Amino acid sequence: MKPASEQMLSRRKALAGAGAVGAVAAVAAVSASSMVSAPEQTAAAPTEPAQADQEGYRLTEHIKRYYSTARV
Repeated sequence: MKPASEQMLSRRKALAGAGAVGAVAAVAAVSASSMVSAPEQTAAAPTEPAQADQEGYRLTEHIKRYYSTARV
């Protein structure tokens, strides 16, 4: 049987290794999804340039009412 300090150290190494593997898997998943979605976004942008002018921030009555209630 191993001494308690060696056993504790091996558990720590195992948990640290599992954490590192999880972090690498998360980074790989995020980078893979961004690589897949990037061409879709660039392909959709040039098809409708007139719509881009109409989108954005608009000061509507609803927003004006919100601003009046949010004042301190």
